[in-house]
Amino acid sequence: MNVTTPRVFIAATRQNDGKTTTSLGLMAALQKSYPRVGYIKPVGQRFVEVAEQKIDEDTVLMDSVYHLNCPLVDMSPIAIEPDFTRKYLESANNDFLVKRIQKAFDRVAWEKNFVLCEGSGHAGVGSVFDLSNARVAKLLQAKVIIVTQGGIGRPIDEVCLNQALFEKEGVEIIGVIINKVLPEKLDYITEFARRGLKRKGLALLGVLPYKQLLSNPTMEIIRDELSAEVLNHPQQISNLVEEVVVGAMGVQNTMSSFRAGVMIITPGDREDIILAAAGTLVNQPRNGLAGIVLTGGVRPIPEVLKMIQEMPFPVLLTDQGSYRVASTVHDLIVKTRSTDLEKISVIRDLIAQHVDVDKILSVL
Repeated sequence: MNVTTPRVFIAATRQNDGKTTTSLGLMAALQKSYPRVGYIKPVGQRFVEVAEQKIDEDTVLMDSVYHLNCPLVDMSPIAIEPDFTRKYLESANNDFLVKRIQKAFDRVAWEKNFVLCEGSGHAGVGSVFDLSNARVAKLLQAKVIIVTQGGIGRPIDEVCLNQALFEKEGVEIIGVIINKVLPEKLDYITEFARRGLKRKGLALLGVLPYKQLLSNPTMEIIRDELSAEVLNHPQQISNLVEEVVVGAMGVQNTMSSFRAGVMIITPGDREDIILAAAGTLVNQPRNGLAGIVLTGGVRPIPEVLKMIQEMPFPVLLTDQGSYRVASTVHDLIVKTRSTDLEKISVIRDLIAQHVDVDKILSVL
């Protein structure tokens, strides 16, 4: 296996701590020093089908944004299907999986100046089939950056748990990035997290301030999560949802919530609310809603459907009830997509401004 191309492995203390956000921003920062940067996510847990291949969705995102000039199947060599673990426990094939990862890395690293490796959660994820993040980092002979979430005590406690497993595998941790810190606590967290990590022999590489924008879903994500029908042909399917309002009250009270960034959830037979939403576009077309979700599987009458066709924002129809829709949106885990251009720009700026990339490169 290639052991000469510089590489780094991005791990985290738990899922959804910000590995992909860090990888997205770090890729742009690395490209300023290395013209050809490769990417690999050796073990993926959430995948999509591309050309009959199961490809981790983060790999698809990275390739869509950075056009990495490498086959997707090499950047995502192992996708964990629902019955993957059962099959492995019935007939372990670890040597096959190890060789698959190493050969994929060789192809990813071909003619590259640097390779960014992304893990799949905390250090122990994948242990059940003998491919924990710690083990994979060891196989790739990569040093590790751990991403964790804001605070001081809990993040450092969790980093230490992960540190123990990486050290057991003989993997070096070059530092920690703390994500989603409230802006007003940025200096405080930076100072004391640095002290706490130093006591554990770890460097603080950066502290990223919390950005509400990155946690806001788009109407496109909500459409996919609800498997909803789009009743019109909007140009604004990627509208960001900043606030959700359930239109269960009278139309006059609901109208007080009509403003940019708001998504209205209301039964499909509330023509009064739908018509009121259309009316707001007459005088302020640029300040329209983020979108509307019509619930209960109730399709509006033809006259209202015709008006919906003219709305610039998406109007979705789902069989689910209003409460279920509101709960689903509230609990949604928002993943950045290649169409989220504003989010990607913010992520790049966050890494460039708040992570010591030069220190990372000097250690590697």
